[in-house]
Amino acid sequence: MRTHKPVYTGLAAAATAYLIWGLSPIYWKSLATVPAFEILMHRMIWSFVFLFPLAFYTGRRAAFKSALKSPQVMGILAITTLLVGFNWFLFIWAINSNHILQTSLGYYITPLVSVLLGMVFLNERLRRLQAAALTLAAVAVGMMTIRYGHVPWVSLALAFSFSFYGLIRKVAPVGALVGLTIETLILSIPAVGYLGYLAVLGEGSFLRAGVGTDLLLAGAALVTALPLLLFTIGARLLHLSTIGFLQYLAPSCTFLLAILVYNEPLTRPQLVAFILIWTALILYSVDSVIHYRKSR
Repeated sequence: MRTHKPVYTGLAAAATAYLIWGLSPIYWKSLATVPAFEILMHRMIWSFVFLFPLAFYTGRRAAFKSALKSPQVMGILAITTLLVGFNWFLFIWAINSNHILQTSLGYYITPLVSVLLGMVFLNERLRRLQAAALTLAAVAVGMMTIRYGHVPWVSLALAFSFSFYGLIRKVAPVGALVGLTIETLILSIPAVGYLGYLAVLGEGSFLRAGVGTDLLLAGAALVTALPLLLFTIGARLLHLSTIGFLQYLAPSCTFLLAILVYNEPLTRPQLVAFILIWTALILYSVDSVIHYRKSR
């Protein structure tokens, strides 16, 4: 039993992280009366307040200071800050504008977009199953575009912004916790100014919309940082292929929330598109397992 304990710990940590991400629409829906941009500003500030002491008291003080002193690292993190900020804003806006299904689709296709970016920017060669998966995803997006007369831009914007974020963070010699702490620091500076401006105008929600709203805005730090920390624990204890399968928990939870809880309509073309995406992800997952076993 001792041999398997780290694996069980990793599974519990990673699965919990993905469940928090997948069920987070419930949290953001509870803040529907607050503008999405204002929520984002609070999310950045409170996340930094939470992450900063955490980074210092977990032995990452030297890494934090080193990153701040490196123009190259700070330049990279400035770009990733814009990407993650845009991704968070769009996700919150989409949730509270009743586009939850589109967010689910976006995070379903994110792994496939990452493969595409690896091919374009890192000269990675596509394997046959990867190519088939990308083709199916393209057909699904094209079908939805033709059926509804417009590109599912929310899904694509979420997928591409997060995939570019992951791609660029790969070249930054900084860990996940330190990197996210600095990213929230960078955006916290203008966020404080913006929220201060709202306070002067008497338009901000914080300290005006009730204690419940105040606690939810401050609690955005936990929704942001807690799943990241759990994911980090899981990633260290599990094989990459296992993490690859678990990542579909989040968009699956979001999909079920959209249909069963928030009653978003699922049309036949949408269902066909999701089936194509799910098939593509099966091919992608099978390819990942095969490639992982060969590499071992």
